[in-house]
Amino acid sequence: MKIKKITAVPISFRVPEGQNVRLGIGRAVKRDAVLVRVDTDEGITGWGEAHHGRCPGAIARLIDTTLAELVEGQDAGDIVGIWNRVYRMQLASHGLGSGSAMALSGLDIALWDIKGKALGQPLHRVLGGAPRPSPAYAGGISLGWQDPASLADEALRYVAEGYRALKLRVGDTPGRDIPRVSAVRQAVGDDIAIMVDANTGYSLSDVRHVMPAYEELAVEWLEEPFPPHDLRNYREAKALGTVPLAAGENHVMRYDFLHMMEEGAISVMQPDVSKTGGITETLRIAALVSAAKLSCNPHTSLTGINMAASIHLLSAIDNPGYYEGDCARHNPFRDEVGGAVGALDADGCVWPREAPGLGLEIDEDFLAAHPLIEGPCYV
Repeated sequence: MKIKKITAVPISFRVPEGQNVRLGIGRAVKRDAVLVRVDTDEGITGWGEAHHGRCPGAIARLIDTTLAELVEGQDAGDIVGIWNRVYRMQLASHGLGSGSAMALSGLDIALWDIKGKALGQPLHRVLGGAPRPSPAYAGGISLGWQDPASLADEALRYVAEGYRALKLRVGDTPGRDIPRVSAVRQAVGDDIAIMVDANTGYSLSDVRHVMPAYEELAVEWLEEPFPPHDLRNYREAKALGTVPLAAGENHVMRYDFLHMMEEGAISVMQPDVSKTGGITETLRIAALVSAAKLSCNPHTSLTGINMAASIHLLSAIDNPGYYEGDCARHNPFRDEVGGAVGALDADGCVWPREAPGLGLEIDEDFLAAHPLIEGPCYV
């Protein structure tokens, strides 16, 4: 079965006014995704999702030109061979770095979708797993910078929906962040896990100030206090308290994760299958961090494609952690691209789909109704 055609489908929507969550990287004004469609000469079509990199038009162009020329006509079942070809020709030298990793990620997910469809098996079984529950936390673009009372009310809504864990957006100032986390802890009680995500917004001094409070409030992890390359600050921050440090959504390829492990500062690993090299590379990362007795907690991107792939992955590795549930008030790409993904069971867990491949039926009319919107997604 040969790859006949690769097509990037960049899509966008405006966040309705009044629903613009503010977090450490700015105020969300629109949301973007780059879907990857792979058609084969046997009539099987696979879909993947490449992260937009805050410049979806550029990622789409890279897929439609460079990646298409590299892999069209190749054996669609040779997923590792195709991955190696793109890596060798586009990433190993001077080929746009993380942008190429994002593009490759979308292609790789689509190829795994094709393999599952060709075998008539859901992706988690193709990967050697079985349907298993994965605990979910309320995340996505939600629980942002707002007054403590309204944040506590939002948190209680997610608990009422069945979530047993929540992730709050911090990275503002210690004086404003600590009261927010404290208000949520008081509202939800001690049985709900609370994580916090600074979205690279903290300084080392900020972490020094917040760490004692986060310890007292039993925060599960402090995510991305610093930019991904700033491993020195991560190393120094680890000595400031006992709250585990989390990172990985902005790291690409297993080599980044190896460096993190060698530094020994980050103990919660969060690869994104739409950023770090697709399912193929995330499986390698999961195995790598498993050797250090660390869990793999995939970061969730925007659409049901990434979400379904992440849940399948969690059911096929030996060190699964949390699934990040997208709780954005308005995200049609979560609910309508391939059908709602990530429904909770009575224990606050999600389960993989049982249909072949990713288990999604993509609504291409819906995609056509949401063309690319140029410009920044956070301001």
